[in-house]
Amino acid sequence: MTWPACGAEAPGLGRRLAIREGADGSFSLWSEAFGEGFHSGRGALREARETFLAPSGLERLSPWERLRVVEVCVGTGSNLALLLEACAARGIVLEWWGLELDRDPLALALAAGAFRRPWQRGTLRVLEELLERGDWWSEGASCRMLWGDARQTLVELGREWRGRVDLVWHDAFSPRHCPQLWTVEVLGAATELLAPGGRWISYCSAAAVRESLRLLGLNLAALELQGAPAPRSTAWSGGTLASPSPLSLGPSPLWRKLSEMERAHLASTAGEPYRDPTGTADAATILTNRLEAQAAALASGARTSASAWRRRWGLKRSEDA
Repeated sequence: MTWPACGAEAPGLGRRLAIREGADGSFSLWSEAFGEGFHSGRGALREARETFLAPSGLERLSPWERLRVVEVCVGTGSNLALLLEACAARGIVLEWWGLELDRDPLALALAAGAFRRPWQRGTLRVLEELLERGDWWSEGASCRMLWGDARQTLVELGREWRGRVDLVWHDAFSPRHCPQLWTVEVLGAATELLAPGGRWISYCSAAAVRESLRLLGLNLAALELQGAPAPRSTAWSGGTLASPSPLSLGPSPLWRKLSEMERAHLASTAGEPYRDPTGTADAATILTNRLEAQAAALASGARTSASAWRRRWGLKRSEDA
């Protein structure tokens, strides 16, 4: 994950990066500017496989069928690398757009043997061409980087591809650090790209994000945590899945209905959406406006207290409250 829009506020943040190793041994980066890693403690490869690839349902597609994917925040390129190899193995024709501001994370990854080691040579070449030229194509498949503020590039993409995209992978830094990319306006622009059966997928379980998706008319599900959780993990969900169409909520090991606790979370002040009607506000402004909206909603009785919600469910302070 990285920070289109967020990085634009302080040039050079992309260079304040430290190389880290995830619990799965995979290459990752740490942002000193935000005090946050690019990937969860599970590791980049495990997160890419469990949070993004598995719920995407590539097994639904036949060889030579086309798959259109938009990735909001490309970062080191781990998600794309896994997707490229998964599509190649299944004979799926991939059309991919990546929204990114900062070239440094991908450049650092490609320069590191620890990042390059798991991937096929052809996969690395795609990433190299995206960094150097911004696009790649082969036998009908294509990948294109849209460099710049994702708030603007999403709108540009929507002019041609609204309602035609199969998957949106949303992998920005957390809402508390980069609220610009989690506003109801950005989420609306991202999910408007989806075809009727398309899926919006993210690691994020924040109430404000889920409530925004609900207000936008999307059907929601919570991603299950796959395998053993990361050390010190207190998460109750592995992320969020949303779709314009009803989601199959049978005995799937990958996602489930929101629990009573999660639904109550959306109705609390933690569920107050982030808003940026102009598409140009900085993080401080968005956060301040949300605090004011939370206070107003609590005073009017439109929302319950997030602290009361935590006490009810015996939880420690929530970071997205």
